[in-house]
Amino acid sequence: MIIGILKEPAEESRVALLPEAVKTLISWKVHVWVESGAGKKAFAADGLYQDAGAEIHSRKKLLEDADLLLGIQALEMSEIDTMKPESVLMGQFNALYNPKLTNHLIEKNRTAFSMELVPRTTRAQAMDVLSSMATVTGYKAVLMAADLLPRFFPMFMTAAGSITPSRVLILGAGVAGLQAIATAKRLGATVFAFDVRQAAKEEVLSLGAKFVDVEGAKEDKGAGGYAVEQTEEYLQKQKDTIHEHALKADVIITTAQIPGRRAPLLVEERTVRAMKPGAVIIDLAASSGGNCALSEPEKTVEINGVRIVGVGNIAAQMPQDASKMYGKNYLNFLKLIIKEGQLNLNFEDDIVTGTCVCHKGKPVSPRIIQIQPNS
Repeated sequence: MIIGILKEPAEESRVALLPEAVKTLISWKVHVWVESGAGKKAFAADGLYQDAGAEIHSRKKLLEDADLLLGIQALEMSEIDTMKPESVLMGQFNALYNPKLTNHLIEKNRTAFSMELVPRTTRAQAMDVLSSMATVTGYKAVLMAADLLPRFFPMFMTAAGSITPSRVLILGAGVAGLQAIATAKRLGATVFAFDVRQAAKEEVLSLGAKFVDVEGAKEDKGAGGYAVEQTEEYLQKQKDTIHEHALKADVIITTAQIPGRRAPLLVEERTVRAMKPGAVIIDLAASSGGNCALSEPEKTVEINGVRIVGVGNIAAQMPQDASKMYGKNYLNFLKLIIKEGQLNLNFEDDIVTGTCVCHKGKPVSPRIIQIQPNS
């Protein structure tokens, strides 16, 4: 069996697997082909892949001859058409929210797996690319804020007097939020965090941050660790509480998202306009509507001296470790579907089924089936 590692589009710096992962795959009795230049932006030259036992080939050859194609970003539809019919495609295609691509894969009788569909279960944690990339995102977001902020994060006692620590407000205490809390604390800031899930309170406190309580939140244990939609009464109470804390904040980092829906609005326009000049907002949910009313995807805007950064693919700004983590998730998943050097797709396994967009043109994941027109 031939596994092909594809080069990502120009705007993506990560690679699906680094050379260290190639050695593992070869130990599983498979051949590994790498598209020329695939790892360059992640500081993995072609020679390193060759040293690990891989062969370097053109994109055209990988698409036409590989049995399993590994990537991150979605392929162009025209490239999907050039794949050999029995090959399997894997990546992170945002399959639930990209119906055009999903339907094309189905219409072309393809077999495809999309890693963001990995079930959020204990057994699947080691394959959860969303959590891995959220770790990178939460860390990097704080560094971006520190770079933009016109003052120090930690407290300083100097000959020129004392400098008080910056005040950081984290909205959303999932994986990205918790990593942001830990990073901001390591940099010496005073950190406050809000989450609608009371279960997050203990984790926030354990990291040394202060939890912002808003009573009356609705929770759903079946939501896979995500927040759920709230009542209008609670949302207004939430916005008022956040408004009060935001006026004192030097930095706000927003991370709250709800799968399949627009990101909840947490920071209103009135809040931004009332914040102190020099404050920074990093909106990690900008691509799904934004937690801040005035954020714009992939742009930095300034309102009354407050800078709002609408962050997109922030993980691509740390390509080396992000690729390492992504690749480890991939290897853990591939263990489920590669046996004795051959593909073995066991659809009785809930992780395999949950992650599979379609198999030979038929939708497989229950979440994909649910969004089909005739479901």
